[in-house]
Amino acid sequence: MADDSVVVVVDDESKIVTEFLLNTCRLRQPCRHHVQATALCSSLAALRPPPPIDDNTYYIPLITGSSVEFYIQPMLSCVGDVDIMYHRSDMLVIPEGYPPPIELPAEFNSRVEVGEIMDSEYPGYVYLVRSYLLIEDSHVGKYNVIQRDRSYCVVDRPHQRSTTDEIHGPAVTSLATETQLSLDTVLCVRCLSWPSQAADWPARHRNNDWPDSATVDHVVGNGCDVVQVAHPLCRQDEWMNARQWRLSFSRAEIVLFNSLMPLQQIVYHMLRVFTKTERLTDIKITDSSGRKAISIHHVSNYHFKTLTMWASELKPRSWWIGDMNVVSECVQLLHFLADWLKNGICPHYFVNNCNLIYNTDHLEIIASRLMSITESWLSTWFVNNYLRKCAQLCPDSVSRLLDDVSTRMKLQNAVSAVVDWRRNTALRDLRQIFNETEYIVLYIICGKSLSVLSCRCWIN
Repeated sequence: MADDSVVVVVDDESKIVTEFLLNTCRLRQPCRHHVQATALCSSLAALRPPPPIDDNTYYIPLITGSSVEFYIQPMLSCVGDVDIMYHRSDMLVIPEGYPPPIELPAEFNSRVEVGEIMDSEYPGYVYLVRSYLLIEDSHVGKYNVIQRDRSYCVVDRPHQRSTTDEIHGPAVTSLATETQLSLDTVLCVRCLSWPSQAADWPARHRNNDWPDSATVDHVVGNGCDVVQVAHPLCRQDEWMNARQWRLSFSRAEIVLFNSLMPLQQIVYHMLRVFTKTERLTDIKITDSSGRKAISIHHVSNYHFKTLTMWASELKPRSWWIGDMNVVSECVQLLHFLADWLKNGICPHYFVNNCNLIYNTDHLEIIASRLMSITESWLSTWFVNNYLRKCAQLCPDSVSRLLDDVSTRMKLQNAVSAVVDWRRNTALRDLRQIFNETEYIVLYIICGKSLSVLSCRCWIN
């Protein structure tokens, strides 16, 4: 992380890029993404599900995604959309065959419907079957269990709350007018237990002690969630599309990514920047007529998240910190992903036999592009597409130094100037962040209704 050490002058361009990233990354500070996430949590906590739901039922939100997975703050933001999951206080699910709980966290209602998670034809995707009703006995602080007639839970598809909203799978995407940030909200059902579909994960043999046993226990103790979306191959089937759900491990991913080393988080950040800039998630080819361009959506951020988790588990610590070369590690991971694509396989990190690649058409196009990447090419790419953008945040006297990096010495001098400017502006940036945060908080609170629950979100 950034400190007062002197940037080492090296000849290798990839080493210069690595030194730049290590010396300009800070620990995470509050920013508009975190304020907007809190605002969205507050708004959801103040809402009530539509009738005929009990008036005592409310939504319990959780901030997920990059805004809580990253604890580093590079010069270019590593946070994309604001992601929120939220579940109802009168519903939960348990793995099939588990006894229904008689004690629940205080956030749940006095009457709670309980469903069982049943395997589907596709690993990672499940059905929910209503099985029990829990009624709290206030005298003893525990729940009485009433068995119900079993029935499948039918998916209530997300709907647009405004004309500008968009639906992407289980998520509703909207735009925050006060900050112009993209907001993704996903309604889920809470599972307090670790799912049986991922039962092998906690006991998996790990040679490199990541995640360690304490982290594994933390992950398993958080349980999981299920979200309303069917397997891509089942969405044309009316019955399955209306009843199939997907296991979500967002809570686990937050814990795991916060246990990574800073260098690992930087590598993950740079992989995301590369794939977004190069539009690897949106490859276009020409159809058989030679006239129409077809978009291929094979690679997403979640593939890179999965790749990072597998690499963190399978690669020894020495692989990450031995040469301290972000570019080299990015190249090797891109080649690793290319091998997955060649074989049409991207193994789910938690669920055995779950493949995150559903369509193998034209995979060789992306795999070929990834395999052709060399360390020399990628280091130059990072200089032109990342370091230059960082330099544009600096005064002209500093940013102009990146205009001519024809020699290693010129590149080193330019990078050193940007690093010095970054360090010298730390307190100014912190003051600006707090000023902006204070304004946004007041702006949002003045325009939103408050409740006890929403106030608790803001206080936390």
